[in-house]
Amino acid sequence: MSAQYRNARLPLVLLPGLLCDARLWNHQASHLSDMADISVPDMTGADSMVALAGQVLAHMPDRFALAGLSMGGYLAFEILRQAPGRVSRLCLLDTTARPDTAEQRARREGLIRLAEGGKFASIPGLLLPNLIHPDRLRDESLAGTITAMALDIGVEAFCRQQRAIMDRPDSRPGLPSIQVPTLCIVGREDAITPPDRAEEMAAGIPGARVAVVERCGHLSTLEQPEAVTALMREWLAQP
Repeated sequence: MSAQYRNARLPLVLLPGLLCDARLWNHQASHLSDMADISVPDMTGADSMVALAGQVLAHMPDRFALAGLSMGGYLAFEILRQAPGRVSRLCLLDTTARPDTAEQRARREGLIRLAEGGKFASIPGLLLPNLIHPDRLRDESLAGTITAMALDIGVEAFCRQQRAIMDRPDSRPGLPSIQVPTLCIVGREDAITPPDRAEEMAAGIPGARVAVVERCGHLSTLEQPEAVTALMREWLAQP
C-alpha cells in the first residue's frame, strides 16, 4: 500500500475498481495532493469485502475521507459498516448500493471460469466496451492503461475480486445512516452502473448530491479526469 501523510492535511483514501490499481487515480492523486494526503490501497488481497475492509482499515489513520469507484464503492460501503466513525466524507463514483442480480452473478462466474481456464488475457478486451464511452474505444492510450492494469492484477487476484463482489450485501438499507458530506459521481453513458444508480444512492443518503459527467462511461477518473478532479476538489472543500 502506498500511503504518505504530510503535515496536517486531510487523509484521502482512493479505492480502485475491479482489475484496477493506483493508475485509475493518477490525475486525482496528482492534482488533489495540495489538499489531501492520498493513499491508494491494494484491492487484491482477499475474496470478501469484509476481509478487504479490515485490511484497508488496519493501515488508515483514525479519520479519513473516502472515495471509491465501482468495486471501490462496494468496499466503501463495507468500510462504513465496520467503522462509520472513521470516515469524514464520502465520494461514490460509478458504483451502486445494490447487490448483484442473478444474471450479474452468472456473468461473473463465467468470467472466473474463463480466467481459470487460461483465457485471462482475453478478458480486458471483452470488458472494455462496457467500461468506457463508445467514442473512446479507439483511444489506444486509454485502452492500453486499462489493459495494463488488468494484466498486472492477474488471474488469481481477479478471481478473488469477483468473488468478493458477488458476495457483497445490499447496501441500500444502510444509506440513511451515512451522515457525512457525500458526492455521487457517474458517467452519463455508464453502461454498468448508470446514472439512476447514483440517483438512488443520493436519494437515500441525507444531504448527498449527484454529479453527472458528460461524454463519459464507467471509468470516469480516466475518461474525464479533469472534470472528476474538479468535482472532488469541491467535495473536499465542503465544510
